[in-house]
Amino acid sequence: MVYVGPLVLGFIIGFILGTRIKQNPESKLKFGASVFVVLIIVAILMAYQLGPFPYYTDSPFANGFLAALAGIIVGKLTLGR
Repeated sequence: MVYVGPLVLGFIIGFILGTRIKQNPESKLKFGASVFVVLIIVAILMAYQLGPFPYYTDSPFANGFLAALAGIIVGKLTLGR
């Protein structure tokens, strides 16, 4: 059984954070596709190490953490110009 609460709350918080990521033209830092790939790999490893909330047996990952990652990416790509 998938619990909706951590997924929705994690996505909303991640979306808000993703919209706050903006490019600074004066900075030489780039937020390209390679950064997304590294972020996804690290987030999956962290979600596996965190594990699910107590008494949640739907998956070995922290679902709220993965939903926050998805929210960050969606927020960055849609509104974080």
